[in-house]
Amino acid sequence: MIQLHSHHDISSPIETIWQLLMDFGNIEAWWPADAPINIARVELDGSGVGMTRHIYNVGFDSPVSERLDALDPENHSLQLSIVGERPAGLLHYQATGTLSVLDNGGCRLTYDSEFIAEEGREDEARAFLLGAYELMYLGLDGAGN
Repeated sequence: MIQLHSHHDISSPIETIWQLLMDFGNIEAWWPADAPINIARVELDGSGVGMTRHIYNVGFDSPVSERLDALDPENHSLQLSIVGERPAGLLHYQATGTLSVLDNGGCRLTYDSEFIAEEGREDEARAFLLGAYELMYLGLDGAGN
């Protein structure tokens, strides 16, 4: 199991960013426009904890399907897994995102994840995930302002 740790400081208040993250099915509200990966559409199965968002990206045949495993409003934390057909050689993926308040009135998103990739594809999977995190941070920066 490979673990990744990442964080990003956002100038918007924690409640603004939490509302965006908590609305799990509405990733299009904050995903950056004109990004290297653009969302064509999102299809939802279910609602609340246990729901899955199927993210169809432009130029890709299969969606990236993310299941909301846990939502903790008191601690501004959520957990998700990539399920179904996984990209970049991923065999298992789970992440926890947690927001914390910064002294300047903004917030920090800390993102801890673990994954297993096909043998020989670990670096590809790591690069894919870190790239996705950067797009997530870029989108939340823009949507929160």
